[in-house]
Formats: sequence, structure tokens, C-alpha cells
Amino acid sequence: MARIPARRYTGTVKIALGQINPTVGDFAGNAAKIVDFSRRALAAGAALILFPELSICGYPPRDLVERESFVRHNRETAERIAAETRGISVICGLVTPAQAETGKSVMNSAALLQDGKIAFVQSKILLPTYDVFDEMRNFAPAQSQSLFALQGKQLALTICEDAWNDKTFWDRRLYAFDPVEALVKAGGEILLNISSSPFWMGKRELRRDMLAAIARRHKIPVAIVNQVGGNDSLVFDGSSIVLNASGKIVAQAKSFAEDLIFFDADQLTGDLHGQIAGDEASLYEALVLGTRDYVRKCGFKQVIVGLSGGIDSALTAAIAADAMGPENVIGVGMPSPYSSRGSIDDARDLARNLGIRFELLCITDVFESFKKTLRAEFANRQEDVTEENIQSRIRGTLLMAFSNKFGALVLSTGNKSELAVGYCTLYGDMAGGLAAISDVPKTMVYRLAHYVNSRRPVIPQSSIDKPPSAELRPDQKDTDSLPPYEVLDPILEDYIEESQSAEQIAARHKFDIALVKRVIRLVERSEYKRQQAATGLKISTKAFGYGRRFPIAAKSDV
Repeated sequence: MARIPARRYTGTVKIALGQINPTVGDFAGNAAKIVDFSRRALAAGAALILFPELSICGYPPRDLVERESFVRHNRETAERIAAETRGISVICGLVTPAQAETGKSVMNSAALLQDGKIAFVQSKILLPTYDVFDEMRNFAPAQSQSLFALQGKQLALTICEDAWNDKTFWDRRLYAFDPVEALVKAGGEILLNISSSPFWMGKRELRRDMLAAIARRHKIPVAIVNQVGGNDSLVFDGSSIVLNASGKIVAQAKSFAEDLIFFDADQLTGDLHGQIAGDEASLYEALVLGTRDYVRKCGFKQVIVGLSGGIDSALTAAIAADAMGPENVIGVGMPSPYSSRGSIDDARDLARNLGIRFELLCITDVFESFKKTLRAEFANRQEDVTEENIQSRIRGTLLMAFSNKFGALVLSTGNKSELAVGYCTLYGDMAGGLAAISDVPKTMVYRLAHYVNSRRPVIPQSSIDKPPSAELRPDQKDTDSLPPYEVLDPILEDYIEESQSAEQIAARHKFDIALVKRVIRLVERSEYKRQQAATGLKISTKAFGYGRRFPIAAKSDV
């Protein structure tokens, strides 16, 4: 990262926010980032630098905290960082042993490193257990909290969720206790928050508004440093900010990139770095960052995308090219007897526009061989979804063969609308290591495709214009099996993300109740598929995966 020029400040306390991208379990790599950013902050005259929640071990560590060696490495790494960052106070997140005799054995903590040692530890009180969060499974809550002093100022240190319980902002609070309120009553003059707050559309605005409400209510400045990068299905946007007592942003870090910013705790002035604006631009950057980090942190250097000539695979390939570089993307076209000439041409044109490698493997002979093998058993039976799925599974097998031979990760290309209603094939088009757009509804896929082409026209217009089709039988269209996506997606959003009933959805959109119930039944019947799907990148308030936990063997109440 390029060195950020230091500003001249007239105040006495200059604080830095080190917005870094840690990897879970990479103690040496994470420590190197913390030491590097700390030394840069010291050179720029900062007295204190903050790093994100669990920045030493990476977030979320999940059940790794049950390993004694993992917990020990946290402490040892913190001590090593302290020894290498003398001259500046450092706050970073780590796992520490719990002191209670009962309950969980570890806590989610923040350590203040000063003069070569751990000078102060504050642990998280509010442990979220909703959506993708399951911290009560892993951590014990802190029983108390304290202020700490820095150059005459009393600083209130909190960890992520501890700041998400302001009674004047939320209509319904999740916790009875408000750590921020308690610390301010104890004399806290500046609220500091270290976070690993995942991205979803609208999250940055919600986070900013919530923190502004805290600043105005308590009449104190608020500073939050947030993790950036992708860890498994979660993408963290960074977007660290500092607000004055009026709730105005006075310092701001970039979105979706590592950054180092400074602010003056007396004058309340600071660095204002630009953030990516707009839903499509932000969402696309999140998908690119999440894909890049998932692939690289899992040890891969290349990715493979099956190119059908359709819009989903085109968007996935564009994300892959931006995430990994075109030279590290392999596009594979696999036409069947039902693939149109136009789809083959669109796949080839897309690969050429993106500058990625393209291979064409016709599956007709393989498909005929499958049918020949099954002919006796399937005698006197009409071709149906069985033969459609065979084609999809042939393609999945070929993609995985490429993966094995070239050591590249397969990106599956299904969108959220398809995954929701089961319009996908297990061990076929669902095959892969990462489902890059599995939380992107089909209507948003089109919006993102237009956004991609607004920067540089790479997705063929015919891929955008033609009716969606799996091309697994003659003249097949998605609307043969599903409502138009302009109808389907609002139903899915209300049911999956808002937990609304069929009656509420039908009334809200003036849809036929029978149609809404049919869609809901498709969602419920497809749970077994989703629980076998590749990891997907979360960009909505409720994504499929471990943030949405439903039984498979259950009777629907629709």
C-alpha cells in the first residue's frame, strides 16, 4: 500500500485508524500488518492507533477458539506486537481466556499495547446471536468495563456490538444493558469502537446513522475502525469513520480497501477519503473483494467459470476477472444439442472482451453416451428433467476435472432467485468452491451487468437482451417454470429477508395468493439443495448459508 502523507494537526492528541484485511488464523501475517500500520502512524505523529475487532486472529474465528493453542497464539502475538510498536499506543482485537469459573472459556477482547507490554484489556459485553452471528456459542460476555486514559483524556473503548444498543435509535433493543451509556456516565470523553461489521446493502448508511445518533445523544465524538476484506461468506467494507459530537463525519476511510487515516481528538479534524457510492457500484466491489479474498485465502491462484452465454455466467466471469486478473481466469463453454449458436458466440465474445482464456468442450457425445447407457432402464419413458439434469451434471464434472488438473477453484454461477426456488441442479451447475452471486437476485444481476458495461462494455448485449434460459431442452425459457423475475424477486425478498406471510406479500404487491404460495412451497422444498450448495458471498440482510438456519425435513405451513 502506498504511504499516506501525514497532515499537520494543531491539537495534542492525534489518533489513527488502521483499517486492515486480516486472515483468520494467520497470526504472523496479521501481526505484520498491525506492526506496519502502527509504525506508519507513529512516523506521522499519532499517539494511538486502533485496529479492528479480533484483528490479531481474524474474524470470525468460530470454533477455532476452542483450541488452546489458538488462544495462546493470540496472547503471544499481542506481546510480540507490543514489543515491536514502542512509541505509540496500539489497540487491537484478540481472544483472551475468560476468568469466570462457568460458561465459555474465552472472551472477545481488545488490548491496549503500551511501552512494550499489554497495559489494558477490555472485553465485549454484548454477544450477538442473530443472522450470521453466533458469538454466544464461542465467547463469554465481559462482566465489567473500564475507561482508560491517554494524554489527559478518558477514552471509552467498545467492541462492535457493544455500540449497537442505543435506546434512542432502535425501536426494539436486543439487550437490557447499554455499554456506551455506562462508559459515558463513568466519564468517557471519546467513544472508540473496534469492529468487524459485515457488509450488506444499506449497512454503511445504517451504521453511520446509528453512530451519529450516539454522538448527538451523548455529545461526544465517536470513532469506529472496521475490518475490511472477505472471510468465507462474509465481506467487510471497512468504511471506518469519525464523527464529532454533532454527528458530522470529520474523518473517513475508503470502502473495500485497506486504509490508514488520522484525526485530531482535540480539533476534530481528519482525513476524508472517498468511499464508493451507489448500490450497484458498492455491491460489485463487495463481490469482487469477497471473491478475491476467498480464492486467495483458500490457497488458490486461478478460477474457472462455466460460460453459457447467459447473463449470470457473464457477470460471474466479469467479477472473476476484476478479482483475480484476466490471466488467472479460465472460461469454459460446454454446448449441448440444445445450445444456440448465439449463446456459444456470446460466451466466446465475453471471454475475448475480458481477456480471459476460453476453452470450448462440446458435451453432445458425452450426453448421448449417458443416454445410451440408460436406454434399457429408461425404455418407454419420456425424456424429462432427468435428461436436463444429466447435461448439467456433465458440465459440473468437466469443470471439476479442470479444477483438479489445473489447481483452480470453480466459481458456480447461480443467482439467489434460482437458488431460492431450486431452479438449479445438485452436482451440476451448483458444483464449485464459491457461489459468487448466490445472494444476488436475478433482477439485480441485470442491474450489475449494466453497471459493468457502463465502465467498459464487456458483457455482450445479446446476453442481456435475450430471455433467460437454461437451454436444456428445445426452446426452453425460465418462464416455462417460474414467474417472471420482476414478479418472483419481490416475493422472495419479502419472504426470505422480511419473513412476511403469503397473505402479506400478496396484499402488498397485489399478486395472486396462489402464485405466492406456489413460490413459497418451492423455497421450502429446496432447502436440501441449499444446504449442499457452495459457500456464497453475503450481500443482503438475509443470505442463504449459516445466517439462515431452517430444517430440511419439515412440513410447510403454506
